[in-house]
Amino acid sequence: MRDVAMGQYYPANSIIHRADPRFKLVILILYLVTVFFCESFFSFGLMTFFVVVTILLSRVPILKVLKSLKVIIVILIITTLLMMIFYTDTGSKPLAEWGIFHIYLNGIYAALKLGWRLILLILMPTILTLTSTPTELCDGLESLMSPLKLIKFPVHELALIMSIALRLIPTLIEETDKIINAQKARGAAFESKNPFKKIKAMIPVLIPLFVSSFRRADDLADAMDSRCYRGAKGRTRMKKLHFRVGDVLGLLFWCAVTVAILFLKYNWFGWAFIQVLGV
Repeated sequence: MRDVAMGQYYPANSIIHRADPRFKLVILILYLVTVFFCESFFSFGLMTFFVVVTILLSRVPILKVLKSLKVIIVILIITTLLMMIFYTDTGSKPLAEWGIFHIYLNGIYAALKLGWRLILLILMPTILTLTSTPTELCDGLESLMSPLKLIKFPVHELALIMSIALRLIPTLIEETDKIINAQKARGAAFESKNPFKKIKAMIPVLIPLFVSSFRRADDLADAMDSRCYRGAKGRTRMKKLHFRVGDVLGLLFWCAVTVAILFLKYNWFGWAFIQVLGV
């Protein structure tokens, strides 16, 4: 459980760490939208290249970022296999057949693209949490959503909830490790190959984890109340957000990447080499 990278902050002195959290959030949204427009292997490779460059610029170990994929590895395998098995292509001959199941070449391509898209969707949010503290993300989100205050939307409260959730992820992971080790010492069958025994062994873990979570939430509420927390009215930030030229250049760069991916998808001018790259 400690290998989960999502929600953990990795301190380093990089341009990604120093970037304004508001720009990082906007770039993340732009990136997630762009990933869904990737259809060709070239566009997926292009996005992967820029993600790797971002990881290198952040000075976060690549293996630490890739550890976030361990959470979805089972979902990744199942979804790609289902896509491969149930894909139908009436215009071509199947490569293999098992009763009602048929495997087509295009089905393999579609499964690979689906798995690739899921990996890309996980990597960039992981980089965001590794290079930004929960406080920075909270302040950035609250600043971006500040226009919603005009319609009485609780912007500060929503940002605070997300900040607390991000802070508690590493704590709950550590708590889960302690409970699992305690249950192993009592003979729990976590190492059993029987999936039903594993599921049964998780019940004594989930109940103490829920109790511990509610206790921590109650302690946090008491701590905030003892410090006279009464909402966002009249509160100021210890660190004010300031955007730099590099933040604007980074946003413009990812806008250019989005335009390039859209051009690969739609090929507005009908260029022949774009049709080749769009396969």
